[in-house]
Amino acid sequence: MTGKLAGKAERRPAMKTSIAIMVVAAVLLVTHPAAACPFCGVVGESLARRRDAAAAVVVGEAEGPAAPDAAGVLVQRFRMHQPLRGEPGLAGRTVAARVGAAVEGTAILFCEAPAGESPVERGRWSAVAADEAVLGHVAAAPAVREPAARRLEWFAARLEHPEPLIAEDAFVEFGAAPFEAVRSAAAALDADRLRDWVAEPGIDQRRRGFYGLALGIVAGRPGDPSARRACIASLHVAVEAPADDFRAGFDGLLAGILVAEGEAGLDYLERRGLFGPAAADAERPRPAVRPVDQRHLLAALRFAWENLADTIPRQRTAAATARLLSSPAVAADAAVDLARYQAWDAVDGVANLWQTLGAEDAVVRRAVAGYLTACPLPAARRHLDRIRAADPDRLRAAIESAGLPRGL
Repeated sequence: MTGKLAGKAERRPAMKTSIAIMVVAAVLLVTHPAAACPFCGVVGESLARRRDAAAAVVVGEAEGPAAPDAAGVLVQRFRMHQPLRGEPGLAGRTVAARVGAAVEGTAILFCEAPAGESPVERGRWSAVAADEAVLGHVAAAPAVREPAARRLEWFAARLEHPEPLIAEDAFVEFGAAPFEAVRSAAAALDADRLRDWVAEPGIDQRRRGFYGLALGIVAGRPGDPSARRACIASLHVAVEAPADDFRAGFDGLLAGILVAEGEAGLDYLERRGLFGPAAADAERPRPAVRPVDQRHLLAALRFAWENLADTIPRQRTAAATARLLSSPAVAADAAVDLARYQAWDAVDGVANLWQTLGAEDAVVRRAVAGYLTACPLPAARRHLDRIRAADPDRLRAAIESAGLPRGL
């Protein structure tokens, strides 16, 4: 898309345009999804990563109640028994460890200590309540130095484990892994279980988003076409289910459809009316799209841009993003994404936001100013000149709030 338009651009210094684009992306906080599940929220650190980074890992027993320390952090004393990592002389010693909640009985203790220092004397301990299943899980989990896909194959069988801490830990491992690693581990994911979890109303909604994405990956595996159709049908049912409140994980379901179906999945989302009234079938009116669902859709499109260019051409993803410029909920974010994608053929649509949604929204005006300043096309310069003549003070404020270099 941008290559065809480049010939129409003014001869402007390449360095200035490049700087403007970088500022638009950085100052307006556009994220670049790097994890397998950018839809899962903050997943924290897995038990295996804590284990492998610790100076010592020990099985311990709680001694006494938990209480806040001088800094207000909840701590509890533990007597150490079996070391799993670190010096053997720790058994029988007691330490105070940070806890998220009071522990009754057995725990696994992790120690952070400076290299060469005694864990007991200089270590900073934390504890997690652990029964035999959790202790076995921590001891057996593959080391973080092993290939990511191989590690995920081991954790796949522990998703939604009956022991909540193990189930959460498996989810954390998948949520923090690169997308390609999850795709490489697809053979270890159970399609029937994923379909059940996507359909389960009571499932943790963050996990449901990941399971939607994973179901899309599984649908792309070579094999039985009927199994593929069943996976896609489950995703469609989940997307079409009515919802009256915020649907955490809905963006993961949308991304799963794009992973499974490529451009056909994008066509499906358009038919569902998620891009707004213009995208709906005129003969089959759809309910008004909810603003929160369009935020989820924009997140799924960002994921497609970053990860699915082999099945959804980036030109198509950028054009779909431009369709969201008419949505008050995501217009500013869509304009920023288009600048990051260097999708300059959306210049007129972005510029029109200034007098429509931007009339009452400074965030929209900032996004418009950033896009037009970065855009190398003559049309962008004409739009800026027109806005500057009609609304000089607010244009100046928008450019300054975006932190754009003067004179661009």
